[in-house]
Amino acid sequence: MKKFKKVIVTGGYGFIGSNLVKYLIKKNYFVINIDKLSYSANLYNLKNVDRKKYVFYKADINNKNLLTKILNKYNPSVVYNLAAETHVDRSIDGPEPFIKNNINGVFNILESMRVYTSKKNKKIKLIHISTDEVYGDLHKTNKRADENFPYKPSSPYAASKASADHLIKSYIRTYNFPAIISNCSNNYGPNQFPEKLIPKIIFNILNNKPIPIYAKGLNSREWIYVEDHCRALEILATKGKIGESYNIGTGNSLTNIKLTKLILKKVIQKIKYTGKKVKIIYVKDRPGHDFRYAINSKKIQKKFKWRPSTTLNNGISKTILWYINNIEYFKSISNKKYFIRLGTKI
Repeated sequence: MKKFKKVIVTGGYGFIGSNLVKYLIKKNYFVINIDKLSYSANLYNLKNVDRKKYVFYKADINNKNLLTKILNKYNPSVVYNLAAETHVDRSIDGPEPFIKNNINGVFNILESMRVYTSKKNKKIKLIHISTDEVYGDLHKTNKRADENFPYKPSSPYAASKASADHLIKSYIRTYNFPAIISNCSNNYGPNQFPEKLIPKIIFNILNNKPIPIYAKGLNSREWIYVEDHCRALEILATKGKIGESYNIGTGNSLTNIKLTKLILKKVIQKIKYTGKKVKIIYVKDRPGHDFRYAINSKKIQKKFKWRPSTTLNNGISKTILWYINNIEYFKSISNKKYFIRLGTKI
């Protein structure tokens, strides 16, 4: 273990977390995965991971004592925090888990790390993964939100992530806390839980089910392939400046209806007998649905020469192929957890 650089990934059985774990192991890191295994976590996501470079702790990030013990045992150089409730619709139906995990959980990470650094005098960084949703709805402007753009979150989910960002910034200012915040656009790729748009579209097409689209499908989102995001996170851990925030995106935006039609076309091309009879149906919009997210990622591009290497066209093709080749991934999840329409309670 000593020959590997040691890092912690919280939420490592989730979508981005599991992809980051696999990416870091390939880069010769030893990864300590902390995950409470909530509904969206899946053991399938790391079934073939190299156990010589990996250890797992089933734990909630609100367990400050255990976090402190893990820090003391492994003395990691970086903590990547991806443990979060992330689904906007779920935050509309029930905000409380988002407050407990996304705010209180972050507080406990900050406190355990603060105690650890004060006693151990060790160099360590927190890379906190946030979201572009903290900037709110940009539909009334053609601008892209840079790192100095004011926060204006719309949903309980976005507000919980904005709150965590502010809390971390206060620790940076007050305690000189070693943290970096990343605000990323919508991720897609392998292992994404099918309550999210892209895997839900793929699943429904493969099973000849109608594809539900909110309102008229004109909401615009910026998309990034998850491996490009993981590469950016490692760069921030190795080269990022303590106390700074960095947007991570592609600059490529697409409406939900255009994205749906692109995926439908590609699946039909790959499996000739599937998808031709699938219908797109328009359903009632979610309350407070933001129309447009768009971020300016020039800071990370200029400072560290990072660029997304996967085009949306290629990334969607790779993602579709992964789900086709891993159809048992869907079977490993109870469909009751993602078939029910959420986000309608007001």
